[in-house]
Amino acid sequence: MVNVITDPDCTGYAHPGHPERPERISRTIALLRKQSAVDISWLSPDACPDEAILRAHISDHIARLQMPRDFDSDTPYVDGILDRARVSVGAAIKGLELVLHGQSVFSLMRPPGHHATKARAMGFCYLNNAAIAALAALARGVRRVAVFDFDVHHGNGTEAILVDVPGAAFFSVHQFPCYPGTGTRNVGSNCFNYPVPPKTQRSEYRHILLDALEHMGKLDPALVIVSAGFDAFVHDPLGQQMLELEDYHWLGSRMKALSLPALHLLEGGYSEQLPELIHAYLAGTNGAGAA
Repeated sequence: MVNVITDPDCTGYAHPGHPERPERISRTIALLRKQSAVDISWLSPDACPDEAILRAHISDHIARLQMPRDFDSDTPYVDGILDRARVSVGAAIKGLELVLHGQSVFSLMRPPGHHATKARAMGFCYLNNAAIAALAALARGVRRVAVFDFDVHHGNGTEAILVDVPGAAFFSVHQFPCYPGTGTRNVGSNCFNYPVPPKTQRSEYRHILLDALEHMGKLDPALVIVSAGFDAFVHDPLGQQMLELEDYHWLGSRMKALSLPALHLLEGGYSEQLPELIHAYLAGTNGAGAA
């Protein structure tokens, strides 16, 4: 069984024409509620307190999120966005507690987080869910935490927050060249990047994902936080990769094969098929048959 943490209120904001839209969540919830391949328990999140957020972000960043002006051309100000981002982080923190007690968790929330740096909202992201959860785990005494990011866009914010943090490691498989233009090389002592050229064949992409997973496994993490982005899909409008539905089931099954506690957080994925991709991935992580 997988615990899916979500909140209907996270679909209550939108920016006209923006690809990070409410339907990403609402349509996925609808599909997951009617399917029978994966046994799901539905849970609601709470807002994350400042104590956890301030491990990853400076206080000026929290103040900036309340100022009614856009952060960049991709990242608009939305009324109440700080509160919405707090709840998205809160889902990650609630998920962390469940994973540390042996349960399986997927956070189906927006906004996403992996581009947000210590002091900047960018790339549709306002607070960095994965980094905040990783630092919370370390504060709880987890000996080693790895973040595995398979979004087609490099998780520059997660990297910038976790670089050289004792007990943390970051692994990213992503397209380059692509937004945000980072991730071409390893950084610090603990951030490992696997840039993939556009239009890479599926078999080669799988091989690179396996290399990164094997590298991560050699570090023997006690916990994996997965930044699960589904925009390397062949029909995604923001990526230029070739992955198909069955590749996400395969990736989920490879995650399961690691036999490590794992917290899965939704990042990107902007195609109309996102609900099916998430379902395939959850089927893989939970040992169900391919979609």
